[in-house]
Amino acid sequence: MPVTRGNPPGFNNVRASVYNHFVRIDLPKSLIFVSGQLSRDSEGNQVGVGSMLEQTRQCLRNLELNLRAAGATMDDVVATTVYTTDMRELKQIVAAREEFSSSGCLPTSTMVEVSHLADPGLLVEIQAIAAL
Repeated sequence: MPVTRGNPPGFNNVRASVYNHFVRIDLPKSLIFVSGQLSRDSEGNQVGVGSMLEQTRQCLRNLELNLRAAGATMDDVVATTVYTTDMRELKQIVAAREEFSSSGCLPTSTMVEVSHLADPGLLVEIQAIAAL
């Protein structure tokens, strides 16, 4: 499946290690939509209480788990939406995302600050779309 990822020429306001401004997909076989993932372990317990970095890592681990179950990898992700309760913690979110991204396979991304998530103490939620 042909996938083109990139940024318009001269468009420098991009975090080149975390996302691209566009992803073009020609004739995907499958699209996978992954619900917002929270910082909960397999037992439903909250992970990384009070730590944006640890919570983001757990969200991304859960995202990877769901993608594998659907036959995909993080490299197949073409779009993410990140919800956070504190945009001032952006550097921590970016640091965790850089740990899980591989060069050249970056998705588009939107980040939104919200007043709260599903349960008290949750700081971040990440949903994704993958294409195969």
